[in-house]
Amino acid sequence: MAKIIIIGDGETAELAYEYFTHDSPFEVVAFSVERAYRKKSEMFGLPVTDFEDIERRYSPADYQAFAAVSYTQLNRVRAKLYQEAKRKGYQFVSYVSSRAFVWRNVEIGENCFIMENNVLQYAVRVGNNVVLWSGNHVGHQSVIRDNVFVSSHVVISGYCEIGENCFLGVNSCIANNVTIAKDCLIGMGAVVHKNTQERKVYVGNPAKALPRDSHATFGVRNQESA
Repeated sequence: MAKIIIIGDGETAELAYEYFTHDSPFEVVAFSVERAYRKKSEMFGLPVTDFEDIERRYSPADYQAFAAVSYTQLNRVRAKLYQEAKRKGYQFVSYVSSRAFVWRNVEIGENCFIMENNVLQYAVRVGNNVVLWSGNHVGHQSVIRDNVFVSSHVVISGYCEIGENCFLGVNSCIANNVTIAKDCLIGMGAVVHKNTQERKVYVGNPAKALPRDSHATFGVRNQESA
């Protein structure tokens, strides 16, 4: 079994440990957290090490990695740790649930977390560092760009494009041929019929943009895209 290190020690890291351990060919051997945020020395009987020193203890030649962080700062924290670990030389794995439906020509990038009951139809493309929580539908020939978080029971219809860093709330719905611009927040239950504008927050049916932008809503500290 290939050995992996989970970057993170919160709820998402706990879920990643459970899913990788019981539904994947990978063996989790350790967790890693930035020194300033590390509050524990072990999880599930495994060591928690400082992220700054991870490569000294777990050589990238022998171990792979998975960044298990949620949508904090509109996915910026997960993207930062993913990129920093890649610079250290780590290769990243993805988790795809054995209970997900993934058509034969779907493309999935690295450091993706695709949970149970997701449906990925014909010719769907999923970028790097993407989370698909449980029970989503991704229609044929749609594209999900890097660093996106899709919560549960979202419908992305056919020929859609979801831009970088977006967050799609529970039960939101994207109509056919719609492009969601990067850094958008699509609110819970929103129904999007038209292309969106970058950095906007959309709510309602039909979805309309709120005055406050997504960076302010998520507390994005670095205003440059990840």
